[in-house]
Amino acid sequence: MAKVSRNERRIKRHMRIRQKIRGTPERPRLCVFKSLKHIYAQIIDDTPPEGSRTLVSSSTLDPEIRGKIKSDNVEAARLVGQVLAQRALAKGIKKVVFDRGGYPYHGKVRALAEAAREGGLEF
Repeated sequence: MAKVSRNERRIKRHMRIRQKIRGTPERPRLCVFKSLKHIYAQIIDDTPPEGSRTLVSSSTLDPEIRGKIKSDNVEAARLVGQVLAQRALAKGIKKVVFDRGGYPYHGKVRALAEAAREGGLEF
């Protein structure tokens, strides 16, 4: 029997979470994704008939964030959360549903979520 990879287990957890969480126009979904080098966050409305629509996004690859960070760490995740909250508030988005993407809620994911809360998002 083959060993199930860590990422395959994360994807299974994410699918379980996604069965319960849906982004609506009133409360879009704040989705987090981590790669080995970067962290990405986007606010998504899942209701359009043609599929999900990204309303706001931020990542460590953004030019305004990339110049301020030295590596992908908790501080970088905190910066991504702050920028995401600013962009969301500029578009009139205040309430979101948090989708941790199957990752444990600690470290970078927690830092991003707390920074977004401090930036003015409610979830």
